[in-house]
Amino acid sequence: MFVLYHSGLGGGLFGVCVMRLRGPGGGWGLVVVSAASLLLLTALGLALALILTRLSSLMWLFLNLEALFLILYLNQHIPFCLSGCGGVLSDSEGSFSSPNHPGSYPSNSLCVWVIRVPPPSMVQIHVSSLNVEGPSPCLFDWLEVDYSNEFLSCRFCGNVAPPTVNTNSSTVWVTFHSDGSIAGDGFTAQYKAVLPGHRSCSREEFMCDSGRCLLPVSVCDGHPNCHDQTDEANCSHKHKECGGQKVGPNGYLESPNHPRPYPHQQLCIWYISVDEGHVVTLSFRNFSLETQDVCEFDYVEVHDSVSTGAGRVLGRFCGTTFPPDLTSSGPHMTVVFVADEGVADSGFNATYQAVSVLGSEFSRSSCEFIEVEMCQGLSYNLTSFPNIWLSIADQREAATLLRQYRVLMELACFEPLQRLVCGMFLPQCSPQGGVLQPCRSVCSSAEQQCSQALDLFSFSWPFNCHLLPDSQDPMECSLP
Repeated sequence: MFVLYHSGLGGGLFGVCVMRLRGPGGGWGLVVVSAASLLLLTALGLALALILTRLSSLMWLFLNLEALFLILYLNQHIPFCLSGCGGVLSDSEGSFSSPNHPGSYPSNSLCVWVIRVPPPSMVQIHVSSLNVEGPSPCLFDWLEVDYSNEFLSCRFCGNVAPPTVNTNSSTVWVTFHSDGSIAGDGFTAQYKAVLPGHRSCSREEFMCDSGRCLLPVSVCDGHPNCHDQTDEANCSHKHKECGGQKVGPNGYLESPNHPRPYPHQQLCIWYISVDEGHVVTLSFRNFSLETQDVCEFDYVEVHDSVSTGAGRVLGRFCGTTFPPDLTSSGPHMTVVFVADEGVADSGFNATYQAVSVLGSEFSRSSCEFIEVEMCQGLSYNLTSFPNIWLSIADQREAATLLRQYRVLMELACFEPLQRLVCGMFLPQCSPQGGVLQPCRSVCSSAEQQCSQALDLFSFSWPFNCHLLPDSQDPMECSLP
């Protein structure tokens, strides 16, 4: 059985120790012993029923007397103990941070803050700094905000502070979790009570949908992020003097002002078309964009299709390393250049060439056989690295990260979960180069079969299935 003890530390702070023990009947159970509740039973003679309620990605017990018990993260095999983080915050405004901040947070951290403000006020949270092991979908370390009766949640990781979160609730749960490996500087955040109708965003952020805040990089990026789509309105300044149609057997494209620094806030899209019976080969001659761990601020993204909304992505590139030569599977290719309001570099230039496919075969040199044991036996046996989606350099790094999923092998739903995870970590490589993400149906099926089992261990579903291609076309996405 799992045994969880907690003791009050005063001021609503709790220390949590978790031990994993095998029950005599061979099964696993959960016993929660609350020192605070026992004291209340003795003092008041009241019989309090402990009710386990799942709220989004957590199972916890919440009593009005500042009792909060966060249960167990499935991925741990050894006992661990935490103290001095988390608690109940009931002032109209305040701040909180990860353990040891601004130093590195400890491994196996599990902290929960309950923020309560008097109704009708609602909680607003602003994370001013973030350096948590990533990238998305935040499988290992994360900061999560849970709120509302609809169990809405936001999960963050990486080294870019998220936009302001305007919740619709007077009670919010914030959880910080770390695993046993890589650690960063953590986070610091501020909260305050705001009245309905007085929601706000930081000065540099964009507000839509009556209170949703977006970072500048998400505005005019070609992908509507707001229900009212106001983030994609009035974007003509981003299309000025860049992008457009490219036709003919060869051509040239470059970032605005190249070789001088490109302007801020750019969205350039080139649509390349060549004659039928040909494919497009794109070669970069110069390349220098803002350097990032994950290409999300300034980047070039190449699509194997007539537009950005169809087909597979051949790659997303940033920094100063030249991208490889890229070849489409047909006569169309779309190239997207995005720049945010921050650092600007000299940009890039590239040439494209139409290549006849009649009587020729393309090399599989960019593909490699899958060597990770956990992901062998899929519907495909070729992958390609680096993995641009999860920022994984090679199969060796992928294998190291996938070891943490072996603890899920005992779940009845492990097979569909394995197909999804392998499809994300070792994506399918096509002979023309580039990779295919798993189809959305692969993610949805795994979520449907696994969510209930993962809930029992307080392990929230880590993927946003809506970010994957909604298609069954094997040219657009994979079915591992």
